[in-house]
Amino acid sequence: MHYFHKRECQFCKKKIEEIEHKNIEMISYYLTDTGKIRARKKTGTCARHQRKLAQVIKRARQMALLPYTVK
Repeated sequence: MHYFHKRECQFCKKKIEEIEHKNIEMISYYLTDTGKIRARKKTGTCARHQRKLAQVIKRARQMALLPYTVK
């Protein structure tokens, strides 16, 4: 039998309401090596913050702060 602990949403834990698209260091944690957005189960974010995070990542990509893919 596998036992695991449920990850807590870091945004809820730190009471962060707005996620800035300019904060590239924080956003890059939620991207894989190839540039894909990490899943909720892997990062532990709640549904509300995962949606906001995806929106922020897409906005940062459009502003050329983050790449769409990594070669």
